[in-house]
Amino acid sequence: MDPSILFPGLALGDPQELAIRAIFIVWGSVLVLLAVKKGVEPLLLIPIGLGMILANAPGLHLARYVCQNLSGRLPAELEGIKGLVNVIEFEGFTKVCSPEATSLLGWVYHLVVRSEVGPILIFAGIGALSDFRPLISFPAGALIGSAAQLGITVVTLTALTLGFRLNEAMAIGVVGGADGPTTIYTAVNIAPHLVGPLTIAVYSYIALVPVIQPPIIRALVPRKYRAVEMPSPREVTPGHVLVFWLVCLLVVGALVPAAFPLVAALALGNIVKEASAKIAELERYFKTMADPLLDIATILTMLGVGATLSYDFLLQYVPEASPIAILDFVIRAFVILALGLIAFAVSTSGGLLFAWSLYFATRGKVNPVIGCAGVSAVPISARVAQREAQLAKPGLYVLYHALGPNVAGVIGTAIVAGFYISYIRHFWIP
Repeated sequence: MDPSILFPGLALGDPQELAIRAIFIVWGSVLVLLAVKKGVEPLLLIPIGLGMILANAPGLHLARYVCQNLSGRLPAELEGIKGLVNVIEFEGFTKVCSPEATSLLGWVYHLVVRSEVGPILIFAGIGALSDFRPLISFPAGALIGSAAQLGITVVTLTALTLGFRLNEAMAIGVVGGADGPTTIYTAVNIAPHLVGPLTIAVYSYIALVPVIQPPIIRALVPRKYRAVEMPSPREVTPGHVLVFWLVCLLVVGALVPAAFPLVAALALGNIVKEASAKIAELERYFKTMADPLLDIATILTMLGVGATLSYDFLLQYVPEASPIAILDFVIRAFVILALGLIAFAVSTSGGLLFAWSLYFATRGKVNPVIGCAGVSAVPISARVAQREAQLAKPGLYVLYHALGPNVAGVIGTAIVAGFYISYIRHFWIP
């Protein structure tokens, strides 16, 4: 008698499946070790790594989906079920998949990540922790933040030339914005099978910003220009912040509605932060959004993301249950990691080059080094700009000015992501 009948946990699957699971388990273990031993984004990589390990444990099937095959494309009268289940269209048939009843990590992904609740709550927490006064005080920072989206466009085109489909290429390109929640949000909407590798790529490179950016800064900005002093920032009141968000929400809602949930969550968190200084009762909301809510959303989102890098989860996205198809995905995932690095480097260069144009336009009143902060790794890239400026001239302070492009990059990445999502939803035919 097969012992797996009495003990389902002993059902290891065929050798090829077991080998694929082992690859993901080793990958997840490496992420956990990097977080624990090297301190690389431990709050993010530990839950992602644990999610990968648990989702690939043979016999447990914590991320398994149950699929029903339908002939042809999904009938128009069933379009409404796309909000409840995964609908994957192949040539000649369509898969309709939902998590198995006991698929704990599958449900975490389905209810927290796929529903977009997790990334949106994380954005609310980021808004509560961020300061948008530097951007309002230094509006030109918005232009630098926009220029730093160059990596998104370049890597989108590069991915297309490498054979990725348009939706996949766009999702890969968004990694160049250096914004984790936006990357997850975009992938969930247009390329859900890539959520795992894209999230690992974006957070790994965010952690490596202090390593990646300094050589680019020193290559593009000579030492004497890194020592340029900037004028004192003007004062910004809570009223200015409120008006800024009202205008921003109106513009984004009218022009890029797909980005509105992210920007609205960011605005909510920041408005609560500003209002809590005037209304004592709101202090509780501010503390909740900035700490426990952000932590809970992050833990659940990263566990769900880790579950997507599993044999069971990825079976939805291949026409037949084939270990070879999953192995092909693993190879493509490492290509995505390489493209993510290119996206970061190009985005940093784009921000620096545009900051140079501001330096000349203002006749030397803008320090070009703040261009690196257009990459929206808040506040890491702004701190890199400050450190590089101080190395050139001890005592020089550009952090406040650098935070303007930094938070502008967050909004800019969300807008580009919203445009990509809208394009794929309304114009792209698979």
